[in-house]
Amino acid sequence: MERSALEIAKRLPSDFIFGTATSSWQIEGDSKGRGNSMWDDFAKVPGNIIDGTTADPACDHIHNWRKDLDILSWLGVDAYRFSVSWPRIQPEGTGKVSELGLAFYDQLIDELLLRNIKPVLTLYHWDLPSPLQAKGGWVWEGISDIFADYAEIVAKKYADRVERWITLNEPWCSAFLGYASKVHAPGAGKPAQGFEAGYRLMLAHGRAINVLRSNNAKNLGIALNLTNIIGDDPEVAEAVEHLDGLQNRYWLDQLAGRGIPQDMVARTANFVDWSFVKQSELNEISQPIDWLGINYYTPTRIAKPSKADSGKIVGQSGEVNPGTPPASYIAREPRTEMGWEIDASSLTVTLKKTAERLPGVPLYLTENGAAFPDQIVNGKIVDNDRIDYYYNHINAALDARDQGVDLRGYYAWSLLDNIEWAEGWTKRFGLIYVDQYTQARTPKASAEFIKEILANRSKP
Repeated sequence: MERSALEIAKRLPSDFIFGTATSSWQIEGDSKGRGNSMWDDFAKVPGNIIDGTTADPACDHIHNWRKDLDILSWLGVDAYRFSVSWPRIQPEGTGKVSELGLAFYDQLIDELLLRNIKPVLTLYHWDLPSPLQAKGGWVWEGISDIFADYAEIVAKKYADRVERWITLNEPWCSAFLGYASKVHAPGAGKPAQGFEAGYRLMLAHGRAINVLRSNNAKNLGIALNLTNIIGDDPEVAEAVEHLDGLQNRYWLDQLAGRGIPQDMVARTANFVDWSFVKQSELNEISQPIDWLGINYYTPTRIAKPSKADSGKIVGQSGEVNPGTPPASYIAREPRTEMGWEIDASSLTVTLKKTAERLPGVPLYLTENGAAFPDQIVNGKIVDNDRIDYYYNHINAALDARDQGVDLRGYYAWSLLDNIEWAEGWTKRFGLIYVDQYTQARTPKASAEFIKEILANRSKP
């Protein structure tokens, strides 16, 4: 382990940002201190969360935040990516602002700065206020303006201290897991809504960028979950193109000013009315950003339709990818507990392709990590599979950088074990093991590995 950590440390440029990340609904708890979100509503329906987990207590971060920042200091990270809970700021999604909610993030940001850790703030990581979902959520025409209003509240409060801003986290997940299918909140299960939700999310991003910039916020971007689409049979070439459209081009083309991919429009014309797209709004979406975040975990591998069963692959199915020509999802071994194929070389490919599709925009890996079975043995967690994952993927990211990609940072997902959305507590991604009953935090061997890297790298 030591040799591998030192090897990576030597490869890290002195100005390379290394951080870790969390999200509000997954760690905060204290749902009584905020408004209701669509994830609270989703979690109340039996069967939606595999183990019946609800938002409380999660990691009870609201009451343990100082302890969690102590862990960040111990790790030696440069930056901490967190998300603001919209219903903690605006319980109804509009109107009255919670001073208590604002104060929580105020103290969090100030304490990060005292520790010389850069605050990286995500405005939206999926916890939409329930009253806004009642209006239609991300397929309601008014949502983008409402999001811009929320962005202004947050910007006016924190723009002077936040180092980097993320408008949205993974709009593909919001749109296609939540609206096209029933995997995530709100569980709409209406394929056409996935495309409209994706568009309105991107419009919300564009309008939030305007608001952030007018309030002197710096380093503005968005985090997309992009990946490499692999076809194992020539017969699935069209399916590969469509999946690449859904996962990658739909988002990057809008950011780059290329509009909506026309091959995707053609394949979905029989069930999607694309009249919601307006050129003036596409212009808002494509305004310049300062950087792009990429969340990468696994490739998507498909083959011609078959009865062969690869088992559950979270987030990979025909249900969540509407309009895709028939194909089988065939993740290869080794795989994580999410069923995701482990292929670090696909990260290098993803970074290089993204740099080509959105030229001139610096890139950051804003999430990367893996879920493996963790057990405490004699007070220790030896998670060698996770160490191997980080070792191979950090090196793969640096390979892309060596090949000319303007990659400037890496954020490990996640700081803490947490509620893994619909998988509840059954899947653990953390560097730190969290006992959801006692709230005890135990560093895993992977945390020691990351700490060793950061302790031995070159300083600016």
